[in-house]
Amino acid sequence: MSDTPIGIDALLHRIRSTYTRVAPEEAHAAFLDGALLVDIRYQALRERDGLVPGALVIERNELEWRLDPQGSHRIPKAASHDLRVIVFCNEGYASSLAVASLHTLGLRHATDLTGGFQSWKSTGLPTTPPAHL
Repeated sequence: MSDTPIGIDALLHRIRSTYTRVAPEEAHAAFLDGALLVDIRYQALRERDGLVPGALVIERNELEWRLDPQGSHRIPKAASHDLRVIVFCNEGYASSLAVASLHTLGLRHATDLTGGFQSWKSTGLPTTPPAHL
């Protein structure tokens, strides 16, 4: 292993080369077919932009704890390493890093949404309105 630092762009390229990301329409179809759609955006973005109806909200800092089938803090739906998980963040960057972590936990069917929530919304797929404070 090299001690040479790798930049974030190279790291994202390396991670993304190990799996197939999904476009919004593919994510929606997979969700309708039973895939778990997971929103890892932080609260301020969810309040500002709205939600994807039916998506499970698990902020990024809790993701591995909630989706690890062997974990003591897992959600009930995370009962198998065969779980199909589609993670999304705001624009599709943090979600790629999250997928790498889920793959390390053995969730080999985890992927992320290309372009994140912004792509989902701009495609015209269902969203709830933003929260008004």
